[in-house]
Amino acid sequence: MAMAARIIDVHKHYVLKGGITVRALRGVSIDFPEGDFVAIMGTSGSGKSTLLNLLGCLDRATTGQYILAGQDVSQLDDDELSDIRSRYLGFIFQSYNLIAQLTVVENIELPLSYQGNVSREARQRCLDMAEMVGLGERLDHRPFQLSGGQQQRVAIARALVNNPRVILADEPTGNLDSATGEEIMQMLEALNAAGKTIIMVTHEPDIAARAHRTLRMRDGLLEQHSPDAAIT
Repeated sequence: MAMAARIIDVHKHYVLKGGITVRALRGVSIDFPEGDFVAIMGTSGSGKSTLLNLLGCLDRATTGQYILAGQDVSQLDDDELSDIRSRYLGFIFQSYNLIAQLTVVENIELPLSYQGNVSREARQRCLDMAEMVGLGERLDHRPFQLSGGQQQRVAIARALVNNPRVILADEPTGNLDSATGEEIMQMLEALNAAGKTIIMVTHEPDIAARAHRTLRMRDGLLEQHSPDAAIT
């Protein structure tokens, strides 16, 4: 089975003032097959956010390997990491992380603008993404003019605009009411059914239950898989 991502014996240490070392990850190994849908759970300080940051190439492991799309990204420099992040990864955050001064379509365009001028074809793709998430009539609205659910839809469209292989979602329903959270989960399930690999951090058991499998973190270690952890 082809792997979208794989981490092998990954450790992450932080040195605080006074020389105190925090071992955020302590030898974690996980395979993420293409088309996987994984929920990562754990209490505060368990290492789940550190793990997601490493998977998103937003941080580096102290030791260990990270294989993304068949490439060992562990030793890449910052420019190379930025490039592979823009080509292979999409991000959805609990706080949406939209730019307040930008319109819906401009926020969706943001990952493309980092790569240079946005072509006519790329702009059309942004418009198509906005239409796909139900915001085709709100292209010129700014984040403060949107509900929380609509802002998260913008974030999903932004995550998809580069056609990433892997979508990383950090508490994607955390700031939403239950009905809107259900809509967002249905969108994630549809994306997964279309072949996207989704790795999601959540503290909500009912949200985690929507994934194919659940990984539990504790004290920087992988504690257990859910009973249906095997992907068939």
